[in-house]
Amino acid sequence: MSSLALLVGIADHGSLSAGARSVGMAQSNATRAIKTLERRLGYELLARSTTGSKLTPEGKLTVVWARDSLQSLNTLWTGAQALAAPEDREFTFAASMTVAEHLAPLWIGKLHEADSHIKTKMRVMNSQEVIAAVQGRDIELGFVETPDIPAALSSRIVWTDDLVLIAPKSHPWAQRSAPVTLSEIASTALVEREAGSGTRAFLDDSIQGARAVPLVEFNSNSAICQAVSAGMGPAILSRMAVESLLRMGNFALVPLQSGNLKRNLHSIWRGTEPAHGPAALLLEICAQARAAI
Repeated sequence: MSSLALLVGIADHGSLSAGARSVGMAQSNATRAIKTLERRLGYELLARSTTGSKLTPEGKLTVVWARDSLQSLNTLWTGAQALAAPEDREFTFAASMTVAEHLAPLWIGKLHEADSHIKTKMRVMNSQEVIAAVQGRDIELGFVETPDIPAALSSRIVWTDDLVLIAPKSHPWAQRSAPVTLSEIASTALVEREAGSGTRAFLDDSIQGARAVPLVEFNSNSAICQAVSAGMGPAILSRMAVESLLRMGNFALVPLQSGNLKRNLHSIWRGTEPAHGPAALLLEICAQARAAI
């Protein structure tokens, strides 16, 4: 990963020496690192000449992939630190699965940039469990996907999300030209999240009627994606949860006649909005991130 960071630094700063300085690496070590990376990848990343080194076309494409990999690693590290932090010394909040996987790591990173003394603990649970934790005063702030927020809790929209229909490539829905209707969704057994999840509650609310018993239930988005990839059946999930696997061609994106289902993700808390402290700062960061879309 340090070699990939170096490669991105070369692209951003225009030369091997400047790229090495940007990642705190001696130029001699940087030269060796790039040569080792080239051997491992099997192609040249830099075109070397007496006037300096420039990225080859293959090198430029590799930089694009490297940026994605480094961002994913940063998201993993930030999220993992929040999960591992001891609760007795931290600002603790809870988040439902989609929020925890795709939004919370970015918010936590911004929170630490704003105040490096804040140590954050994130608890991951489904939306109903988050609501119960806020109501029970176990946590000050929570993030949920369900539209069913108790009237006694305060809330704010922090993100607007698309739910999309995915299916195995061999499924009839992936082969047809006509979009799938909500009535077809209602009568079809899907691969679904467990009862209590925000995704499940939102889909129930959108269809507003009886639905087929789930084909199988999982308590994580990644498990559902794996099941769909394996051919088990169709599912409806957040676009954020399926985007990378769609690019890889693991399954098909199936159009819905009504268009993608849009839902609001909410922060929730008891009483009046926090005026100061980590919870107030995190809410402000969420608002800024949403405004920047």
